[in-house]
Amino acid sequence: MAFSTLAAFVSALAVVQVVNGAVTRRVACPDGVNTATNAACCSLFAIRDDIQQNLFDGATCGEDAHESLRLTFHDAIGFSQSAAAKGVFGGGGADGSIAIFESIETNFHASIGVDEIVNEQAPFIARHNITPGDFIQFAGAVGVSNCPGAPRLEFLLGRPAATQPAPDKTIPEPFDTVDTILARFADAASFTPEEVVALLASHTVAAADEVDPTIPGTPFDTTPGFFDTQFFIETQLRGTLFPGTAGNQGEVESPVAGEMRLQSDSELARDSRTACEWQSMVNNQKKMMTVFKSAMAKLAVIGQDVRQMVDCSEVIPMPPPPQSTAHFPAGLSNADVEQACAETPFPTLPTDPGPATSVPPV
Repeated sequence: MAFSTLAAFVSALAVVQVVNGAVTRRVACPDGVNTATNAACCSLFAIRDDIQQNLFDGATCGEDAHESLRLTFHDAIGFSQSAAAKGVFGGGGADGSIAIFESIETNFHASIGVDEIVNEQAPFIARHNITPGDFIQFAGAVGVSNCPGAPRLEFLLGRPAATQPAPDKTIPEPFDTVDTILARFADAASFTPEEVVALLASHTVAAADEVDPTIPGTPFDTTPGFFDTQFFIETQLRGTLFPGTAGNQGEVESPVAGEMRLQSDSELARDSRTACEWQSMVNNQKKMMTVFKSAMAKLAVIGQDVRQMVDCSEVIPMPPPPQSTAHFPAGLSNADVEQACAETPFPTLPTDPGPATSVPPV
């Protein structure tokens, strides 16, 4: 009898956590393994383990992790405050409409190629009790957690399923002007120019399949497996070549063989409204992680009532620490920088040794 009483006491202690001197009670999940601060989060552990093994190839920072992060944006940005103010439906934001109305939204020009990751995610949504909007944001947060140097993103649970598709033309294109891009982000969720730059940190683990369809999987920097500041460094170097064919809409010359540079990234890196913020990310891993996490938290709940949502961020894995340091690709140096920020000189960085860098597709 005494033993069973002691066991019950120990079990109770197992679901109590002390945080900053306060006692936080945790719920024992039905799986008998995990605990959570809210029982609603318990179902996410099985989803996390499933996608880590079967979507992200054993928790790797690979193509499906990259594409899942991209999908969070393509789903969430479909929202217009100005349209809503006029009583016109401007999209539901982060509501899963891109998955529910796949035949419509993945045919929008800005989302060409997104159908692949939508179709890969569909079986996971079907076998778990989760809405498409929640799954898309959850998978993006879990996927990027596999990338060394990434921040641990927040995840709030509770997005209702979309009832209609987002309108076309709500996703910025790589050939849009800076004015158009900044206006679209501001209309979607009052994003500032600084927050737009922060969100583009996602391109450090991204690649393009459709800008030049002859070279799918072409990354935007030389370290696509690391969430590091190389993207912000390399977009400010003088472009000298195309990794594939020339003349593609939305593409400009890049500084490294095998690397693609989007026109929009190039112009944002050089525009007076964003250039200094862009440069401030160079060799500043901590800042990049912090502002990306904050901007993603804002993106992930566009169109949602956060008062009705549950914070399940604890289910997101802790990412590996940074595993790279800021540098110029071999053969390049400060002399190749196209200085755009008028306030601060470009940081001095080391150059990788060896022959000129060439980046393989991902």
